[in-house]
Amino acid sequence: MIIYILYALSAFIGITGLAAIIINYIKREETAGTIYESHFTWQIRTFWWSLLWAVIGFVTLIIGVGVVILVIDSIWVIYRIVKGILNCNDGKPMPVSASSTN
Repeated sequence: MIIYILYALSAFIGITGLAAIIINYIKREETAGTIYESHFTWQIRTFWWSLLWAVIGFVTLIIGVGVVILVIDSIWVIYRIVKGILNCNDGKPMPVSASSTN
């Protein structure tokens, strides 16, 4: 749960997102075989995809489309954090494909 909070705070204090991804990778092996393994995969994917789209958004700010990309990226991250917190509170795994892990 704390990692979801760190990701949520990263919108205001960017360094917390970096702390969260480091924790994800350090603690990932400990979650193997539990519902939290899917949460860690969900969080890691959220971080890297969001970073990719944020970079694309910032690069394309010059042509105007970047604002739209950044807004959509922000909404997508909020959705993933909220869905993750709700599933974590309910003791449910996240819907991630077992065949592709990070």
